[in-house]
Amino acid sequence: MFSGKTEELIRRMRRAQFAKQKVEIFKPAIDVRYSEEDVVSHDQKHIQSTPIDSSASILLLSSDIDVVGIDEAQFFDMGLVDVCNELANRGVRVIIAGLDMDYKGIPFGPMPALCAIADDVTKVHAICVKCGNLAYVSHRKVQNDKRVLLGETQEYEPLCRECYQKALENEKSSE
Repeated sequence: MFSGKTEELIRRMRRAQFAKQKVEIFKPAIDVRYSEEDVVSHDQKHIQSTPIDSSASILLLSSDIDVVGIDEAQFFDMGLVDVCNELANRGVRVIIAGLDMDYKGIPFGPMPALCAIADDVTKVHAICVKCGNLAYVSHRKVQNDKRVLLGETQEYEPLCRECYQKALENEKSSE
């Protein structure tokens, strides 16, 4: 979180629109933090999108499309990998934004497999709010063991590996 993934997705999709390419942007229907329909970055940049519940919907809704954008890909099912491969094999450019790890530092959903099959991967990093180094993980600040917990700065903070380890130690000592 807080690294500019969605902002970069929006930038790339707008460039494709400017180039008169046919684009479609998808997001998980569960992500209603800023908008039920638009993909919105933390700094309020937005672009029209189609909320969906399943990766299979992408194939149904993307015929005759040049560029497909997918935001918050970590929340989709593993079928997203096959969907993206099929689109790419058809000649569709697929641009994906998502977290590669969850709040515990564990690879998240289809993201590892998507990174493996991607023609190109751009990994963007947030800045650790404690020391200013590159962030490693989005540390969850609230008590909740659910893997998927939509949130913002009240629930998460970007931390580097060292500050993350310190935060875990502090949490264990305060239990």
